[in-house]
Amino acid sequence: MMELVIFSTILLLSFFTNSAAEDLLSINQTIRDGESNIVSANNEFELGFFSPGSSTNRYVGIWFKKISYRTIVWVANRDAPLNNTSGILRIDNKAISLFDNDTTNTIIWSSNASRFVSNPVAQLLDTGNLVFRDKKDDGSQNFVWQSFDYMGDTMLPGMKLGKNLVTGQEWCLSSWKSVDDPSPGSFVHRMDTHGYPQLTLWKGSKLHARSGPWVGNRFSGSPIPKSNMIYMNEFVLEQKEIYYAARLFNTSTKTRFMLTMNGHLQRLIWNSQNQEWTTYLTLLAGDCDLYGVCGPYGTCDITSSPRCSCLRGFNPKIPEKWEAADWTNGCVRITPLNCGNGDGFFKFSGVKLPDTRHSWYNLSMNLQECRSMCLKNCTCTAYSNINVEKDGKGCLLWFEELMDIKGYTEDGQDIYVRMSASELDGKKGSRMKRTLFISIFAVLAAISALIGLYLFKKKKLNKGGTLLNGEGRSNSNEEQDLELPFFEFKRIVNATGNFCHSNKVGEGGFGPVYKGVLEDGQQIAVKRLSENSRQGVDEFKNEVSLIAKLQHRNLVSLLGYCIEEEERILIYEYMPNKSLDSYLFDKDTSMLADWPRRYNIINGLARGLLYLHQDSKLRIIHRDLKGSNVLLDDEMNPKISDFGMARSFGGSQTEANTTTVVGTYGYMPPEYVIDGVFSTKSDVYSFGVLVLEMVSRKRNRCFEHPDHNLNLLGHAWRCFNGEQLEELIDEAILESSSQCEVFRVIQIGLLCVQEYPEDRPDMSSVVLMLNSKIELPEPQKPGFFTERKRHRKDCSNSTNMLSSSSDYSITTVGPR
Repeated sequence: MMELVIFSTILLLSFFTNSAAEDLLSINQTIRDGESNIVSANNEFELGFFSPGSSTNRYVGIWFKKISYRTIVWVANRDAPLNNTSGILRIDNKAISLFDNDTTNTIIWSSNASRFVSNPVAQLLDTGNLVFRDKKDDGSQNFVWQSFDYMGDTMLPGMKLGKNLVTGQEWCLSSWKSVDDPSPGSFVHRMDTHGYPQLTLWKGSKLHARSGPWVGNRFSGSPIPKSNMIYMNEFVLEQKEIYYAARLFNTSTKTRFMLTMNGHLQRLIWNSQNQEWTTYLTLLAGDCDLYGVCGPYGTCDITSSPRCSCLRGFNPKIPEKWEAADWTNGCVRITPLNCGNGDGFFKFSGVKLPDTRHSWYNLSMNLQECRSMCLKNCTCTAYSNINVEKDGKGCLLWFEELMDIKGYTEDGQDIYVRMSASELDGKKGSRMKRTLFISIFAVLAAISALIGLYLFKKKKLNKGGTLLNGEGRSNSNEEQDLELPFFEFKRIVNATGNFCHSNKVGEGGFGPVYKGVLEDGQQIAVKRLSENSRQGVDEFKNEVSLIAKLQHRNLVSLLGYCIEEEERILIYEYMPNKSLDSYLFDKDTSMLADWPRRYNIINGLARGLLYLHQDSKLRIIHRDLKGSNVLLDDEMNPKISDFGMARSFGGSQTEANTTTVVGTYGYMPPEYVIDGVFSTKSDVYSFGVLVLEMVSRKRNRCFEHPDHNLNLLGHAWRCFNGEQLEELIDEAILESSSQCEVFRVIQIGLLCVQEYPEDRPDMSSVVLMLNSKIELPEPQKPGFFTERKRHRKDCSNSTNMLSSSSDYSITTVGPR
């Protein structure tokens, strides 16, 4: 009897052990096609082999377990189907892998985890997420890899649709090619993070539709959400990541968000009574949901005939096409704007807000502040509130043609479009006359006040606060032109302890930099231009006016300036971690020892340059990008600084010539040093030098090697061609990095420093290469690839905050 009890106990324990392990795949286990699957702990999801539709190809996928109709929510080998049933899924210490059979062991698909796991397991969670982790991390979210990061056509609760701005990881939906083929189809649904974020739907390379921006409780253009007990929308806009997600109130509800093969976006709920999927919400319901149907300044209303009309104050750009129902050319203004002479705004209500890819936003400003900011900028075409809930905080500005407006619905928002004065007043006659008389008196009073103010300021400026133009004459209105807060000199003296030496944090070519603390406790960095500074009045004005117009997380923020007597001072946000140089070339610091941190800095610099070259209001070329001009915030995120040498272009201009070459030896491309030609590709070259310096932790100009007299670029080129890249890489990052990723970054750096500018990629291509696995072209020979004799005195071990003495700036080299 006792033996029977013991046997029964062992049998039960074995049963429960096997049951508990059904959701796990260990290193000594396999899943074979047709033999075994793994099922999540509460039987919510199942993983195994399947064939879609009428296809005989075999795939590894995940589907709902408790639903009789097999609904696939994720596919591993979308692009690499098996043509037989001999497939095997197993894991090792680095990845989950799918093999074609036991004999050849050819890898068909792999999760490609980034690090070694000592005791690996693959687990299918009840959320539908397949995770690869260390067994000891049970119950934590410390996943080495997860399927939620690689969506197919289905978004489950808990998945993110957006982008990690640190790693570059993008979460997006891609449609199936057909019911028989789960490989990526024509449509991709993603979060566009240019300007103010919005969800976009792409058909190939063409923007097909968009959601509109997030307005506090939904995306503009989407219906006002009704209270439901199924899910809650979540939108996260942070420095590290931007994403949309849906969170279930009741985890027993089965729901999915799907991108169909035809480009439809649907929220589906499982009806257990009828045993079918029910459509809960459909986006892109009509023609007006397609992108740009009515062109610039046109609005689309599906209830109207014709569905397209021009905004008030606009007429069809090409009337003949408009009459023929071709509205894509849109509308143009009846009366041109006349900035500073009575422009105002007309309020349009109940619309889906226009495309925000070229917009600017601030989450804390109120609507009145927003209006004021738009009115002061002649290129601002419209403004709107961001958050329609609570007290309506947030400002959204547009600077180009307003595209893809949908109206008019009770779910829409208000937008204020810039109009000329004549378009704002639709009534003539007596009202105009009354307004004219009132205006005359107001203008006379204003002129009198302005004359008095002008004389007062002129007297004050002549006393010692004037700027001089290039010919030595004073510009009394300079202070007004800079459009930034003016700091009194005595306030800066108090903040820096009268420029106390203990508060000095660095010294650049233009003067010392001090740490300061304002009355409210805010820390600032004070750049005090020395009397002998090589940055003249023009450079000072240039830096102030340029940075004041730039808004990006990877550019340093200019808080204000001071012009008083002989003083010219810039006030920046304080960067506690000083400059990239101070960490990169200091052997005693370990802050940049690991590869992920360096990779984050490289990515941040690329995004900052992309903004300057493409996404800012003016195309800006920095012309002096180097480690000492890259500052690091408290989280070691990079911010490009020092715009004294920068140049701005308008329109489609991308290059120019100069007779005065400025910049730093070692970071300037050949065409600039020799011929005085600079362009966006000049900054690309400087970026490439920085990339190679960050990988090697060696300076380009001060590089030494026992086998040759090449600089760092020449050494990198030599290592690349000899397939000896390990020789180039800093030993400190070899253990914290994927060699393949580092090799790829080196190749990108070499592409950026190629001798001829037309061979170098632009920054949009660089960002794409850094954040994707696209195939890279072979780099050509870098610029300044020559043997040379270098004098030791050219280099220094100095590691000041904003520059080091080994960075020699040049200002007067003439071109050939």
